[in-house]
Amino acid sequence: MTHDTLPASPSASVLNTLHKVFGFNAFRPNQGEVVQAILSGRDAFAVMPTGGGKSLCYQLPAVVMEGTCVVISPLIALMKDQVDGARVNGIRAAYLNSSLSPDEQSLVMSELTSNRLDLLYVAPERFSLEHFQTVLKEVKISMAVIDEAHCISEWGHDFRPDYLSLSALVELFPDVPVAAFTATATHKVQADILRKLGLRDPFVVRASFDRPNLTYDVRFKDNVSEQLVGLLKSSPGKAGIIYRTSRKSVNETTAMLQAKGFRALPYHAGLGDEERKKNQETFIRDEADVIVATVAFGMGIDKSNIRFVIHADLPKSIENYYQETGRAGRDGEPAHCTLLFSQGDIPKVRFFIDTIIDETERNKALDALQRVVSFASTSVCRRITLLDYFGESYPKENCGSCDICLGTREVTDCTREAQMLLSAIARTEGRFGATHIIDIVMGSKNKKILELGHDRLKTYGVGKEKNKKFWRHLIDELLAQKMIAKAEGLYPTLYLLEQSVPVLKGEARLEMVRVIEKKTPKPSRTMEHGDYDHELFEQLRTLRKQLADEQDIPPYIVFSDRSLRDMAALLPKDDETMLEVSGVGEVKLERYGRIFLDWIRRYCQRQPEQSEATQSS
Repeated sequence: MTHDTLPASPSASVLNTLHKVFGFNAFRPNQGEVVQAILSGRDAFAVMPTGGGKSLCYQLPAVVMEGTCVVISPLIALMKDQVDGARVNGIRAAYLNSSLSPDEQSLVMSELTSNRLDLLYVAPERFSLEHFQTVLKEVKISMAVIDEAHCISEWGHDFRPDYLSLSALVELFPDVPVAAFTATATHKVQADILRKLGLRDPFVVRASFDRPNLTYDVRFKDNVSEQLVGLLKSSPGKAGIIYRTSRKSVNETTAMLQAKGFRALPYHAGLGDEERKKNQETFIRDEADVIVATVAFGMGIDKSNIRFVIHADLPKSIENYYQETGRAGRDGEPAHCTLLFSQGDIPKVRFFIDTIIDETERNKALDALQRVVSFASTSVCRRITLLDYFGESYPKENCGSCDICLGTREVTDCTREAQMLLSAIARTEGRFGATHIIDIVMGSKNKKILELGHDRLKTYGVGKEKNKKFWRHLIDELLAQKMIAKAEGLYPTLYLLEQSVPVLKGEARLEMVRVIEKKTPKPSRTMEHGDYDHELFEQLRTLRKQLADEQDIPPYIVFSDRSLRDMAALLPKDDETMLEVSGVGEVKLERYGRIFLDWIRRYCQRQPEQSEATQSS
């Protein structure tokens, strides 16, 4: 974590607002410093990971300061949820974008000009309008905020030309603080953002990119459908996202999961606006467990209880991977991120990269692809590799929450098997693809093998004790270690590279990381030390859903999963103990808390033994 000179510690009144409005007893790392910098009138720039609590850094000052805080965000789909979330905390909030009718827009403008708003969210296209800027000059503005600030950098992964107009912010608001936030920015992108925005002596925070509640897992991609079904069965009823690269694969995967009985919905740009919106809303409101999507999905999602993210295809870049996995576990609770990887995915990505006309952009895309492949292929801790990309060192040798560090993989000497494959490639003069080479070493009797006389090769059948999955994995390893290469074009034949010679001659070893299959134990329903009452938690989830449906808002806006777990662990009996629950402030206590209190009291009366076990744990 890096930042410049620290502002003064938050005052008692600021901490009181934090608890009273937002229901938190303390700031998360870096929040307090950013809030104090803004309250002192200073510009601020913060790189904070998804789930790090960026929105509180400007929402709290918006409550304390006089006037309206203008938040410029490209995430139209997210604005309503952010406004709903602010309103249930008692904040006067609204948004202005193309989803509103002319009458609704007029009402928001009336609230703005009569100084009845603490927070106003607008899209960059709206902000760039001369008429809108004229209105802002006549209104009491407390501060200006740029969300998703990486969009202003052409070096960022999601550059948007509309964001370039935001360089005028410091001139438009010379007397109020301007703050910019992003979840993903390398040092190069950070410097570019600061240069383009021209912030005035900003307080700069670069928080740790580590998301300790996320577990990273890379698996050899084999039978995708079977793998996805297995992963979903290990997280029954949990909310999750499955990313696919194409619309076709999204549709096919969704249909397969629905046929297996999973509550899954598709999301991609090929669907109509209404269907996309409906599917997203259904997922956000906990009426579907899984959304299968292209990368078109996610930028507008603030759902805090996503428990897993699965990449069934290669992500475009490390930034994309980090941001997409970051949509899991925003509530700070444990979540799982799985990447299914095979070297066979690389040519598919290369096909699209090769269509990029601009040479600079094409080279950037190739470099990004190579970094993703390196991340997926490495036997080094995933967390160390990810953080290193963003210029951050991880202080431990073992993170304890990735497939490498958890010991779900072991290094196996595969020199002999590698020699079999390399020999088969050499003896067929590099003229055949992976499937044919595997058929040779496994002793297949298919027509092509027999017609070509490859059943008479010395390597024919030498590897029949291993299955096809093993041989495909080993070919991937040889490709990753650059001992063999795959020809470009219509016929991706395999051929030897110079690095293979020492292995063929027995002068060097080849080791392969092998996944150790472990059965995942089913979660216990019994009470454990420091645990919570699972049955009560599920009942509170049902109650939360009922209240959310009545008010037409997503369930997590009522209370997060973390708040419900706190309730199921603490079993609050009155207002005072309910306010000790994370995320319960005075407004939420008044609006929802007492309904939950009543439910918990009645539950404890019905099951006194269970409640005693919870309180004593």
